[in-house]
Amino acid sequence: MELYSGHINKLIEELASLPGIGEKSAQRLAFYIINMPTDRVERLSKTLVEARGNVRYCKECYTLTDRESCPICENPHRNHRLIMVVENPRDLAAYEKTGKYEGVYHVLHGCISPMLGIGPGDIRLKELMVRLEGDIEEVIIATNSSLEGETTAMYISKLVKPTGIKVTRIASGVPVGGDLENIDEVTLLRALEGRVEL
Repeated sequence: MELYSGHINKLIEELASLPGIGEKSAQRLAFYIINMPTDRVERLSKTLVEARGNVRYCKECYTLTDRESCPICENPHRNHRLIMVVENPRDLAAYEKTGKYEGVYHVLHGCISPMLGIGPGDIRLKELMVRLEGDIEEVIIATNSSLEGETTAMYISKLVKPTGIKVTRIASGVPVGGDLENIDEVTLLRALEGRVEL
């Protein structure tokens, strides 16, 4: 039985299809949007369309940006000889919140997962290896502590070690199976400071 009209149901359905949004949250958001002033709804929809049309990958680290290079890669005060490898842009943001990491990043956009059919060619490993042809001192592997994250870390270590570049892994402090984006800054900072060479 349909409780609402077609437009409301369609809006709820679209919102519920977003990750982390359940049926009740979708209803709450739908009614909030419907009751917003028309100009705010138009601004929201315009912002969504513009973000989708203008956001792309940074040419250096592959995080999301609306410019050719992201602000971190463009910053001359960052240590461009130190690269932290993360799974996604949310992990990059989590480390940036600590305010203590002064290097740059490389975003893989996933991790190796044979169970899901994701191999090394499906993530940004080739691009990382191209970056390592430059003057790089250390690669910090900051993938999650899941089975897939550990598999990816070991694979990267085996790729990078023959180049002579120092390879380290973030230390414990990050719980096994935990996602970096959900961990507090102090724990992330401890994990970064206690990293170990692989």
